[in-house]
Amino acid sequence: MKTTLATLTLCLVLIMATGFPLEKEKRVQFAAWDDVNVIAHGLLQLGQGLKEHVDKTKVQMRDIFTKIKFYNRTVNELGKESQRLKAEGEALKVRARGLEDREGQLLNVTAELREKTDEMRQERTSVMDRLSRLEERLENSLQADAKNATEAHGIQMMLEAQNRRIDDLMARMRLQQEKLDKQNVRIRTLQSQIQQSKQRSFSNADGFTASGSAEQRDSPVEMASDCHELFLRGETTSGVYTIQPDNIEPFQVFCEMTADGGWTVVQKRQDGSVDFDQLWSAYKKGFGNLNGEFWLGLEKIHAIAKNGGYILKIKLSDWGNDLASIRLPFQLGGEETKYLLQIQEVGTFSPLESALGTDGVAGLPFSTSDQDNDHKKDTSCAKHLSGGWWFSNCGQSNLNGRFFQSPPPKQRHQRKQGIFWKTWRGRYYPLKSSTMMIAPAMAEYKS
Repeated sequence: MKTTLATLTLCLVLIMATGFPLEKEKRVQFAAWDDVNVIAHGLLQLGQGLKEHVDKTKVQMRDIFTKIKFYNRTVNELGKESQRLKAEGEALKVRARGLEDREGQLLNVTAELREKTDEMRQERTSVMDRLSRLEERLENSLQADAKNATEAHGIQMMLEAQNRRIDDLMARMRLQQEKLDKQNVRIRTLQSQIQQSKQRSFSNADGFTASGSAEQRDSPVEMASDCHELFLRGETTSGVYTIQPDNIEPFQVFCEMTADGGWTVVQKRQDGSVDFDQLWSAYKKGFGNLNGEFWLGLEKIHAIAKNGGYILKIKLSDWGNDLASIRLPFQLGGEETKYLLQIQEVGTFSPLESALGTDGVAGLPFSTSDQDNDHKKDTSCAKHLSGGWWFSNCGQSNLNGRFFQSPPPKQRHQRKQGIFWKTWRGRYYPLKSSTMMIAPAMAEYKS
């Protein structure tokens, strides 16, 4: 390359020497053709050499860039692999600790939530005190001269701001309380799962029996008040449980657990194994077998649903295996009201619901053959029909009548003593089965 440049330089010097002489001549001198060929040949060699050098440089740069990209890719892959291994190690550590610390974490979270709730309550008390002082200032300001109008307006603005802040604090307190309730339910469920389950036979002094051995699933902290509360604590299997509503001794019930909640069964008819033609005292205490046919007892039903806010769900079936389902919001009074059943009116009742709902809006007392409380004058519906029920005029419904196998008796006066729901299959069609259950109306359930 250096030799080519030197040759080219020499040729340029010769051209300049021959083309531009030192002495001025009248005749113009031109370079010889051989010299031109030499220069052209030199320029050609120079261009070829430059081209080869540039191509070689490009190849080298491409190799360098390829190596750099490969190096960067390798570094990135090593970094990702390092992060993945680190994350897996942390996950294994957390999983190993989590099984031992789960209950402790729940208790800590609950304690923190309670502390936050206490702090918010203290803050609310402080805000209320400030609000009281501001209200006093506002009253004094309103009684003062008109010159204080500007100050009163400012105090009013402050009061409005404080009210908004109080509303915000109350909303936050409700949210924290909901979280606290959920944590308490989770803690109770965890404690119930940790507690070793015990099996025992239970014989109810009021006349109930639970055949076989029933698994006791009560929470170690306190008993649930109904089956839906058991569902919230994590129970999902239908069966016999022990509950304890307010101001009453614990007793056993049959809970029907669904995907949406827990229902407390208060009556079941399915095979005629239990005689439902009982007196007032039996209907008050309850009778039957919780794993078969039974009546829970008016006093127990009242203890669960006495404050209202409950749904009565009735499931019926006929001898063609057709099904019907009825839902009625209700409230049940105590013995002093003859266990008055009052249906909470919500719009217009469907024909199926009207057999109990229409008359139940005004209230229906319970009647048995030894206590006539029905609306029928000069006639005892319980004696004329059978069993105990919330009778109106003897003809709309009676799910505690006699159980007749199919086909029913031919005599009309016998058929009307059976289990019937007039607005579904008629008064003289004895039904195959019936189930009555209750649950809080605050939750929605599937039919």
